[in-house]
Amino acid sequence: MSSKVRAAIIGSTGYGGVELVRLLAAHPQVAITSVISSSSAGEPIAAGYPHLQEIRTELLDGIDPAEIKSKADVVFLATPAGVASGIVPQLLEQGLKVIDVSGDFRLKSPALYEQWYKKAPAEQAYLDRAVYGLTEVFGSEVQGQELISNPGCYPTATLLGLVPAVAAGWIDPKSIIVDAKSGVSGAGRGASLGTHYSELNENFKAYKVNQHQHIPEIEQVLARVAGTEVTVTFTTHLVPMTRGIMSTIYASIAGRRGVQDFIGLYREYYEGRQFVRIRPEGQWPGTKEVYGSNYCDIGFAVDERTGRITIISVIDNLVKGAAGQAIQNLNLMMGWEEGLGLQFVPVYP
Repeated sequence: MSSKVRAAIIGSTGYGGVELVRLLAAHPQVAITSVISSSSAGEPIAAGYPHLQEIRTELLDGIDPAEIKSKADVVFLATPAGVASGIVPQLLEQGLKVIDVSGDFRLKSPALYEQWYKKAPAEQAYLDRAVYGLTEVFGSEVQGQELISNPGCYPTATLLGLVPAVAAGWIDPKSIIVDAKSGVSGAGRGASLGTHYSELNENFKAYKVNQHQHIPEIEQVLARVAGTEVTVTFTTHLVPMTRGIMSTIYASIAGRRGVQDFIGLYREYYEGRQFVRIRPEGQWPGTKEVYGSNYCDIGFAVDERTGRITIISVIDNLVKGAAGQAIQNLNLMMGWEEGLGLQFVPVYP
């Protein structure tokens, strides 16, 4: 254990946190030395998650930056929005490396964060310091950094589906429409009317229409790669399944290009990035095909009649959309091979 990097997970009792526990247990260079929950400190983590019985036997720690420093080298925060902004500065002052899986450091504008998240933003100095960890696009910027902001689940699926075409100027950035669907685990473990079984089962509904907090995150990244302001129409839907996100993206094509052109562009852009898989012509991915894995699968259809492209991008929201991508960021931060500890096949069926 002495040769391994020591990891603490704040928010271990949420779905993202407990997924980090699962994935890091198989990482050859990491030892989990502290699982932390402000609401359940002093209780065994297996009390809330019996699947961890005899796997994680320690009690949950409270949030004490000095104590965390004594136990860990790197800290993952899988906390609700508005929590990490107050904790991260203290962790950095202790000399810890931080990977924030919440949304508190994704937006560079405090005013924009306050507008969309309805919470007090982090200080500008820390927003400037945070590196946006969309690994397939900005992985080189992650290396050696101390504060990584892990992308949101919807933005991960959507941006991986859009960035190559936007960066190449192959689609009109003013024409982008995103129709996104998520399994209910994306809403977290807390009970609510919207995730109540009787409300969700055999139902399919839109929510936060034109108001989802991931909209400015998507637009911020697209503007960066396009070199100009980008606005998107982004609608989210809740699907009665546990895991998975599908982003179905529509855009007008700039010029005359077919499916094979887009397949070639994306394969070239993501060459060497082992967790993005581009489907051949006529094949479109489903969420079941990435379930429990760190893959993002992307497929295309070009409609010559309308001059539009449909891009279908799928991920597991708890892995590639949260814990798995956080571990990719850890690997790059530490100078390890990017896929270390993430080489597992999707669960099927």
